[in-house]
Amino acid sequence: MFRLLTFRDTSGAELPGLKIDDLVYPVDAQYKSVLEILQNWQEAEKVLTDMADGFSRGDSGSGQPLDKLELAAPILYPGVLYCAGANYRDHVLEMTGEPPPPENTEPYFFIKTSRGTVIGPGDSIRLPDFSGQVDWEAEIGMVVGRQARNVSEDDALDYVAGFTILNDLSARDHSKRHDVPFLFDWIGQKCWDTGCPMGPWITPRAAVVDPNNLEIRLWINDELKQNSSSNQMIFGYEAQLAYLSRHVTLFPGDVIATGTPAGCGMPSGTFLKSGDTVRIEISGLGELCNPVI
Repeated sequence: MFRLLTFRDTSGAELPGLKIDDLVYPVDAQYKSVLEILQNWQEAEKVLTDMADGFSRGDSGSGQPLDKLELAAPILYPGVLYCAGANYRDHVLEMTGEPPPPENTEPYFFIKTSRGTVIGPGDSIRLPDFSGQVDWEAEIGMVVGRQARNVSEDDALDYVAGFTILNDLSARDHSKRHDVPFLFDWIGQKCWDTGCPMGPWITPRAAVVDPNNLEIRLWINDELKQNSSSNQMIFGYEAQLAYLSRHVTLFPGDVIATGTPAGCGMPSGTFLKSGDTVRIEISGLGELCNPVI
């Protein structure tokens, strides 16, 4: 099964491609971007599957070695980036010291900026001048592939094109403001240029056998910080998409960051510094690695 990505050619142009094993095949003759592919996902998935079969047989084009290419974020850029907060049992416990709320509550979301914030694999995370407490958050990103409004949980996964990896970076020293009555500062904490690495590609939903049991690991340099599983989610993919679709129409290319597990830096007072390297591995979805400057 192919993986869907965006790569830069020698001129710097950002082109859609299919990763098959360790080779990348451009598909810009058919589609101008991954976003265009997602906007036509119901038809494009079959077209790309047929193309991938041809590439695998070696009867239609030659691929370029993956390790010779520079990848961009797979989607340039998500229309809306929805982020689930407090959605892993182990993370809620480490952050609050209390067990998660009863299951009869509803998912909790904020919105993170997209263009400018989203960067790709290998791109540098630039620590913002206004924060000295930038934290990491390895997350599974659910990529919307069909327009969705008032979708039931039973049908929710039919609207998902695939999954990718995100790092929902957080400025913990800007999570709250006490000069206004509303307390939580989502812009200050979550939104700055380079604050959301994404990639390295989109794995189609059909290629993910069990999204509810994906191993999630994050290293800072060589030290393992997060080591958990998507089975720790309080609200699963279906519940998240259905909830959001009751409030707003979801569009192809929107991304839902589904929450982070335990192992963030905040509980220990450990934060990113210049010279660090952040590496995330999620089983079946690849590896996302970014230096910190």
